Amino acid sequence: MEKETKQKLEEIVALVNKVMVDPDIDVEYCIPEVATTAETCDTDGDPYILVKYVVNEYTQPTRKIRLGRTALLNTAEEVANQVTFSIEEFKGEIDSVEMG
Repeated sequence: MEKETKQKLEEIVALVNKVMVDPDIDVEYCIPEVATTAETCDTDGDPYILVKYVVNEYTQPTRKIRLGRTALLNTAEEVANQVTFSIEEFKGEIDSVEMG
């Protein structure tokens, strides 16, 4: 991995961790050489962030947010904002289904 890309991914992880403090949301990282917190990671493709919304013990929908080359053309702040927006959007979708 290029040094510049690695630094940008590290910055994205730090920014997302700083913003995401929702107890219902689990954020796991599958970013080799930067942050790998998920139990299993698909390391063949682009690095990604796995978001789990813990509704209850049995319901834990997930969403994979890929950090591909196109996304990484933006600044770390822009990517972190896109990730945060995607997480909030995901939570809203699940809430609307769960709450009716």
